[in-house]
Amino acid sequence: MPVTPQTPLSRPEFIALMAMLTATVAFSIDAMLPALPEIGEALTAEAPNRAQLIITSFVLGLGLGTFIVGPLSDTFGRKPVILAGAGLYCAGSALAYVAPTLELLLAARALQGLGAAAPRIVTLAIVRDASRGREMARMMSFVMLIFSLVPAIAPSIGAGIMWLTGWRGIFMVFILFSILSMAWLILRQPETLPVEARRPLRVRALAAAVAEVLSYRLVRLCIAIHTLCFAMLFAVLSTTQPLFDQTFGQGTAFPLWFALIALLAASASILNARLVMRLGMVRLVTAMLIAQMILSSAMIVLWLSPLPQTVIFAAYVIWTTSVFFQAGMTLGNLNAIAMEPLGHVAGMAASVIGALSTVGSVFVAVPIGQAFDGTPLPIAIGILACAIAAFVLMLRLRQIAPASA
Repeated sequence: MPVTPQTPLSRPEFIALMAMLTATVAFSIDAMLPALPEIGEALTAEAPNRAQLIITSFVLGLGLGTFIVGPLSDTFGRKPVILAGAGLYCAGSALAYVAPTLELLLAARALQGLGAAAPRIVTLAIVRDASRGREMARMMSFVMLIFSLVPAIAPSIGAGIMWLTGWRGIFMVFILFSILSMAWLILRQPETLPVEARRPLRVRALAAAVAEVLSYRLVRLCIAIHTLCFAMLFAVLSTTQPLFDQTFGQGTAFPLWFALIALLAASASILNARLVMRLGMVRLVTAMLIAQMILSSAMIVLWLSPLPQTVIFAAYVIWTTSVFFQAGMTLGNLNAIAMEPLGHVAGMAASVIGALSTVGSVFVAVPIGQAFDGTPLPIAIGILACAIAAFVLMLRLRQIAPASA
């Protein structure tokens, strides 16, 4: 008997579909990394650092979209919101393909990010509709395991597309990726939120929920720390390709180096799952921030020392890996700490926390990225400053965090 859209998918197919939907964000960011030099040369030759805004403009749109798609999916259903988001994403991709100026390209990338927020956030709601408790955690672990492979291969895919069609062809592949994932969703995945379980969209109720979320000091501190951790990730992400290319002469091999970094950093999720039950979320986040302060300080000292470039390059690869690894050990834990008192408004809380930290991280990461001068020094200084600020805030959070955290 053939599976219909009303028949639940098998667990392997369900996990694969959720992973593909979630991977929209990582693919849209990481596949663009090899294209930054060519985009800079074509559209902003007088200020090539502005090409980094291709990454952060997408993240800005993603953060804005994160705020609204959760409540919308509670009102209109999961699949309609994801499909609407895919429409915006494809429209942004098409606009980016024909954009004659950097400004229009950045607007198109923001529109892409706005649309990509739907699969990023609503996928979590679908998994929650289909499972709960430890089963949900187990399922999300499998989803994230598959998802973690995307950053490892996306730059190579982007480089291959550029070789065949030029950098604009990457946006056509984004459209193709979205069409394939939406076709899979339409044809195979049933709607997980029945009509009778949907809630009307009331602005006053939403505003009250937002106010309640932000009334907790614990949540406000988590959002601030989350913002700084996100900013460290995005600042490094937006400058990784230029550093490999301009500073270390590894532009051709960049996709391979990035794949290695992504695969090593992916182990953070596995390590966190093993340690969090024993050590707790607060201890792990604090330890990672201390480690980042030490490693960023070491990176600054090594760059200023008269060491061979091979040694400096090895140190840079280790340091970059540490920033990606830190994200895997901190972001999920901070989300869990913030959500502890908000179970009764979990959907809105997830949207508020995700939106504020994502948008806020853009305003921190952009100045760090734009300070790039052909060396890792300003980036390392910026990361060190973020780590110190996050650590100070973490000390305050430790005083009010529940014992279970």
